[in-house]
Amino acid sequence: MADERSAEQKKIDEWLPITSSRNAKWWYSTFHNVTAMVGAGVLSLPYAMSELGWGPGVTVLVLSWIITLYTLWQMVEMHEMVPGKRFDRYHELGQHAFGEKLGLWIVVPQQVVVEVGVDIVYMVTGGKSLKKIHDLLCKENCTNLKLSHFIMIFASVHFCLVHLPNFNSISSISLAAAVMSLSYSTIGWVASIKKGVQPDVDYGYNAKTNKGAVFNFFSALGDVAFAYAGHNVVLEIQATIPSTPEKPSKGPMWRGVVVAYIVVAVCYFPVALIGYWVFGNSVEDNILISLEKPTWLIVTANFFVVVHVIGSYQIYAMPVFDMIETVLVKKLKFKPTWYLRFITRNLYVAFTMFVGIAIPFFGGLLGFFGGFAFAPTTYFLPCIMWLAIYKPKRFSLSWIINWICIILGVLLMVIAPIGALRSIILSAKNLKFFS
Repeated sequence: MADERSAEQKKIDEWLPITSSRNAKWWYSTFHNVTAMVGAGVLSLPYAMSELGWGPGVTVLVLSWIITLYTLWQMVEMHEMVPGKRFDRYHELGQHAFGEKLGLWIVVPQQVVVEVGVDIVYMVTGGKSLKKIHDLLCKENCTNLKLSHFIMIFASVHFCLVHLPNFNSISSISLAAAVMSLSYSTIGWVASIKKGVQPDVDYGYNAKTNKGAVFNFFSALGDVAFAYAGHNVVLEIQATIPSTPEKPSKGPMWRGVVVAYIVVAVCYFPVALIGYWVFGNSVEDNILISLEKPTWLIVTANFFVVVHVIGSYQIYAMPVFDMIETVLVKKLKFKPTWYLRFITRNLYVAFTMFVGIAIPFFGGLLGFFGGFAFAPTTYFLPCIMWLAIYKPKRFSLSWIINWICIILGVLLMVIAPIGALRSIILSAKNLKFFS
């Protein structure tokens, strides 16, 4: 009987998106990580800089890069810390660290908020970029289309793509998306240099009052946290890499992560610093909106953004599909069929599209999700797991570094949503739902 069940279990695992394919190469992890991390967040970095100012802005950017690379290394190391077992999903690692029930409750809600939140934000970003292309190219006799129409057009692509079964099947989309992220980031800072520093540039804070400046500062911290968000899918990406006792998956995975982080630095730092240097505090929450000319270049950049967020949406959706399908098949005993997958995945796309159309204020959403859920899963949850599992000696280097990351991460989690919530409330005053 036990054998029979394990055979059935094996069959289910071969059907589920995360565990169905384990033949990825190390460079798959590079472009999956780049696609997961360098998202729409990079375009809001100059705006975040304008709310943070030169000194704090550069400090926060560099610190975030270092801390998140460190916590990513921890997750890669912890993937196979138990001999003969792989923690293929973030919540499985959480269960090992905190116990079966508690681990689920700590990790799953945050991971779901991040992944579904990112997909909603990407619905809005994809729609906004398509609208920008339309508005730039179409000058006369144009049909007046609302943002909601463009979000629907963007969603229509996903109604097809979500039926690709697993991570490896989306690797070519992910590669295209990673190339696009590098391309539009480069366009962002090169076009800014070409435009030159604006004659009336001002590097002071936008807010008229000290209270406003403080709230905007908090919100900008959330924008930066949103930009470093690849951790929520890192174990799931590593699960696709083959592993043996002689050649564990952490070797190729870490190689891929290092290359990805170099790409992240090449994308983030020039865009954030040059964008702010050129436009000062008048920069938009999406740098491409500040760059009006040359038209063909901005159209190209927005097209690259659309291709990139198509890939990114898929990367973040895959673990959500895995969770939904696991519950349906393992807990509720549904048969693992193509039509079960067809219904659940289409419903998911429809849900993210509907919410994106209902609440399309982009900047505030970034800061809110960034602080509320990205900070824990990216900045300090891996450190808490590390301390719980490895129990480093008190006041040893590992212990001190992890506690510094935890304190900074908790601060970020508390203060970023406060500022973002205020900016969402202010945006909502002037915005009609379903606009």
